[in-house]
Amino acid sequence: MYYVYLLCSEGTKKLYKGMTNDLKRRLKEHNTGKVKATKASRPWKLVWYAGFVSKTDARREELFLKSGKGRERVKYMLRDTLGGMFRIG
Repeated sequence: MYYVYLLCSEGTKKLYKGMTNDLKRRLKEHNTGKVKATKASRPWKLVWYAGFVSKTDARREELFLKSGKGRERVKYMLRDTLGGMFRIG
């Protein structure tokens, strides 16, 4: 199983979009500083994820979420969760 996920930084209020085959391990890596891209913005909170059987499908969804239309969908999909507090970029 492959997962596409969204994390919110509790410190900088940024969103991070990623993909993994082990969601618990990856979240731990983000919060222990093992991921260069997220190290400076710890702690991270998991706010959304989706599971995929196909790695290719998961990668396609991750890339979509990182696009302009994908950011719009994230804003729409998580408007109550994010409550306008997080920067979507």
